[in-house]
Amino acid sequence: MAFYKITYNEKYCFATVHNYGCTFRCPTCSYKLHSGPSGKPGLSFPAPKQYLKTEEIKEALRKLPIKNLYFMGGEPTVAKDLPEILRFAKEELHIGTRLGHTNGSKIPLPFLDGANVGLKAWDEDLHRTITGQERNQIFANVAAAHKVGMNLKINVVYVPGLVDLDQVEDVAAWLASVDKDIPFHIMGYIPVPGQPYPQPTVEQMMMAENLSQRHLQNVASSRLEPDHALSLSERDDRFAVTRIL
Repeated sequence: MAFYKITYNEKYCFATVHNYGCTFRCPTCSYKLHSGPSGKPGLSFPAPKQYLKTEEIKEALRKLPIKNLYFMGGEPTVAKDLPEILRFAKEELHIGTRLGHTNGSKIPLPFLDGANVGLKAWDEDLHRTITGQERNQIFANVAAAHKVGMNLKINVVYVPGLVDLDQVEDVAAWLASVDKDIPFHIMGYIPVPGQPYPQPTVEQMMMAENLSQRHLQNVASSRLEPDHALSLSERDDRFAVTRIL
């Protein structure tokens, strides 16, 4: 799809360019917290009424005191003007660039410094069922991104009854084969409308973290209630942003 808005965090001097559209079809997508059971995975709600042109984005970014530029929304790499904006950020603005989240389907990319990558499952059939895409290419992309020096942070959503403890540990074990020091974050599933899966308990989250620590050096976890997830800006000043465009 395309980019449709720009936000700015004054305290930390970063801007975020937001995309609309995704290449995965995950039924437990957190976007459904906004769109409801009939919402489409990876699509923000409500849908944008208009999209930004590349030059509009550049002009807005030129006016801001930015240290880092993030790309968010669905799967940011589907935006056709991403390569040009990455080039602009590095060669003209001389700032850091990062995918605030990505499913890993198109990394590494030129002029991209880092990415927060969400891996969905280790089992090939389960990965295909959840995402509609093959697992092997995604994991190969992560390994390739690490090889070229991208700064990576990996996360997996623990969904009891779907992405269970064995899947979380298997992803952690694979990641250790790439680099044991890559940060690994286990996110507790936040129940979304229309899906039968429960939120993991605190004890289950501790177990997931302990299993992952068998393989990796930098493991963390988080478990948010739905109302917390919908009010992040009130709890974390990194999410306190102003819309620029």
